[in-house]
Amino acid sequence: MLRRQTVSFNQTKGLTNDISLEIERKKVGILGGTFNPPHVGHLIIADQVCRKLDLDKLYFMPSANPPHRNGKKAIPASYRLEMVETAIENNGCFDVERAEIERGGKSFTYDTMVQLVRENPDIDYYFIIGGDMVDYLPKWYKIDKLLDLVQFVGVNRPGYVATTGYPIIWVDVPSMNISSTLLREKLKMNDSVRYLIPDQTLKYIHEKGLYQNGDKINGRTL
Repeated sequence: MLRRQTVSFNQTKGLTNDISLEIERKKVGILGGTFNPPHVGHLIIADQVCRKLDLDKLYFMPSANPPHRNGKKAIPASYRLEMVETAIENNGCFDVERAEIERGGKSFTYDTMVQLVRENPDIDYYFIIGGDMVDYLPKWYKIDKLLDLVQFVGVNRPGYVATTGYPIIWVDVPSMNISSTLLREKLKMNDSVRYLIPDQTLKYIHEKGLYQNGDKINGRTL
């Protein structure tokens, strides 16, 4: 939903009359992650937050090289980007933000949001994180300055208490015990992941031979 914000300013020094402009502001969500691979849990979180907060748009933002993954490797960003595109292709409210992949290197949220806010001054950003990530916010790069750029949205998950000193909007979503790690293991073992990964995304995974036992991409064993 578009919101109008009135901004007043003096056009010329010394004038007493103000000129008022109405700026239409948009509410946009950001769901970042490796998406290695994307799954229905990601889609449910995005849909629930989008609807409950009445967002105009929600962007999935695949990371290039996330700094919080403890050295874990993800498959090349180009594959993860294309998997996300296939996963969201049937939802007009969803789109892909390529800022971190295009910039490359480590994906610090602060750097990304500085760029996005500068490029889109008419947007209010809602940055979505899982409830399990809230405890790590004090360790985030320039977290105090980041709080000036975004409104954090915390997704309640089983086993995590929704308490923090940070200003967070909490959204309850249906509980799903599913993770990308689990899905990678199931794919490697040739177990069924039907209904856990969108059909079009699973088709892409099989076509590219991703996550298969002994598969190699760019010289790396998955």
